[in-house]
Amino acid sequence: MSARLEVANIFRRHAEAYRQAHDGRLGRVERRVMSAIELCRTAELGGHVEGCRSCGVIRVAYNSCRNRHCPKCQGQASRDWLAAREDDLLPVAYFHVVFTLPAQIAAIAFQNKAAVYTILFKTVAETLRTIAVDPKHLGAEIGLIAVLHSWGQNLHYHPHIHCIVPGGGLSPDGMRWISCRPGFFLPVRVLSRLFRRLFLEELRTAYEAGKLSFFGNLAELAAPATFNRKLAEVRRVDWVVYAKPPFGGPRQVLAYLGRYTHRVAIA
Repeated sequence: MSARLEVANIFRRHAEAYRQAHDGRLGRVERRVMSAIELCRTAELGGHVEGCRSCGVIRVAYNSCRNRHCPKCQGQASRDWLAAREDDLLPVAYFHVVFTLPAQIAAIAFQNKAAVYTILFKTVAETLRTIAVDPKHLGAEIGLIAVLHSWGQNLHYHPHIHCIVPGGGLSPDGMRWISCRPGFFLPVRVLSRLFRRLFLEELRTAYEAGKLSFFGNLAELAAPATFNRKLAEVRRVDWVVYAKPPFGGPRQVLAYLGRYTHRVAIA
């Protein structure tokens, strides 16, 4: 039986020709990933020798590249993450909440990933905790698990955050548990509007601090007047927030997210 074909086999056979054919379009990051996958579990990365004292069998085990884009690596790290998160679960109802950036903002995020992803995590957490602690809604201090997805099912760039949130939290004095209504966590329309406001405020602050860069088809956003018009445009758009009890329970959602925490689309 022939050995299973792997991405590494394809890269080792064709990567050099691909790099030459697309020399002007491949960046340093892409080249580094390709190289890591090519060298993964080969003598180039070193390794160790395992031997059995009883039967004398010797096996050479080469080191992995540990690159998160490599389909063979990070599997154990993902399983460890999942086990740790399952240990965090409380014996209460949970909700699956998703915050999605509109296409206009996603384009900015693509050129400013570190800055925008930081804003995204910060404003998602602040939105959930602010609305949850409001006595008009839940009136409790909540916790959450948040995982970034930067692509959709069609593998197009589509940044959004998945949250696993317990259906309740601690009272302001920290002495009792406050549960949400059965099947209902927080109003998504209220979450959406606060998320939009907080995110755009943080994005403007980052712009004014010179933390955002624009090039290519977004180069015109470097002009303050154009950037302000873009913010005004997305302020009139409804930002999508999803919040429902997970169909298969929180462990099912964690298992789904666990496939993404240490691996990426190529896997």
